Amino acid sequence: MTEDRGSLAGRRVVVGVSGSIAAYKAVSLVRLLAERGAIVDVAMTPAATEFVTPLTFASLTHRRVVDDVMALDADSQIAHVELAEGADAIVIAPATANLLAELAAGNAGNAVTAIALASRAPLVVAPAMDAGMWTHPATQRNIETLRGFGHRVVEPEVGALASGLTGVGRLAEPDSIVEVVERLFARAGDLEGLQVVVSAGGTREPIDPVRFIGNRSSGKMGVAIAEAARDRGASVTLIAGVMSVPPPRGVSVVDASTAAAMRQAVLRSASGADVLVMAAAVADFAPKRASSSKIKRGGGDLQIDLVANPDIIAEVGEMADGTRPFLVGFAAESDELEANARSKLRDKGLDLIVGNKVGGPFDAIGSDENKVIVFGAEGELSDWPMLPKRQVAERLWDLIVDRYRKAHAPERPERPARSRRR
Repeated sequence: MTEDRGSLAGRRVVVGVSGSIAAYKAVSLVRLLAERGAIVDVAMTPAATEFVTPLTFASLTHRRVVDDVMALDADSQIAHVELAEGADAIVIAPATANLLAELAAGNAGNAVTAIALASRAPLVVAPAMDAGMWTHPATQRNIETLRGFGHRVVEPEVGALASGLTGVGRLAEPDSIVEVVERLFARAGDLEGLQVVVSAGGTREPIDPVRFIGNRSSGKMGVAIAEAARDRGASVTLIAGVMSVPPPRGVSVVDASTAAAMRQAVLRSASGADVLVMAAAVADFAPKRASSSKIKRGGGDLQIDLVANPDIIAEVGEMADGTRPFLVGFAAESDELEANARSKLRDKGLDLIVGNKVGGPFDAIGSDENKVIVFGAEGELSDWPMLPKRQVAERLWDLIVDRYRKAHAPERPERPARSRRR
């Protein structure tokens, strides 16, 4: 059985490549789209083939590249028309200033512009050009025209340009472009109107100004959960501990690098939240006293007294009905995963808990993948294989949405029994 790889699984995405030095980034874009399950077709302008050969894209997609507006497909149909009609989305990256002008004017002189003009699929445009070209009034007018057509524009970034200058005009990174495409197909709506709070990352409990007690949490799982909630229509607050990945766009971020700061941020946000997912790895202990100056190496051993940090999720679990959000916790366990997870679920008043093994041959900490087991009050609810963390997040939200909706469904008054006619 084919695995669901997220919102792009089975979607047909046409990537149009125009003649820019940034065309090499389109190779990574195509690869990322394919990795997420998309069926990718590539169309190229004649100038684009001067930078990257069609063979490169054909090798990645195992599909024919269309670089001639008059080309026929295997069934003797006009190739660009077939792609235009079959596309679920079209992404043009890089889009040069000349191509933007052609799109805005409705010209169809090459395979890329012909597909864009003939299709009614959503169009994503990622410009790349010199800073002077990008800021020129003509280019900005064309961008506004394209936005007026309903097309999405992934604006260029500031960075080193092919001219040797530094400025705005650098093609957005492939990950950013894929994120926009994923939003086109996200399961939008099932979290619409809900306030979601997600904690992510680890905490660092200071020993002195340069040392701390911490953990290896990367924040990747929490970020994936926040991204998935955002894409389903929720208003998301991410309470970010120490993370090795940047927070996602489109969410409110509250920095909380210590357990005390995390507690303050969570309790402040929890009463207004519909759902709280505590994916952060909060340190259980902290030094009783942090030194105000760096501790120097001495002749003997150093003893640090530790005290227990507040149990944040248990405090939320004890909130009064009507103010307590739907509460999801995580349990990272090296031994007896089920027993420890179910005990935590019960003792801390959780609605769901997500358990995963740490250590051993596979360690989810810092990895892009995770193998989890979700428990509810009645026991184990999931039997998922090892999956990318974004996919784990999507499946977890499927469970949360189902449980949340059932718990908050309005009660229907019982109808009086109808008397039988005799």
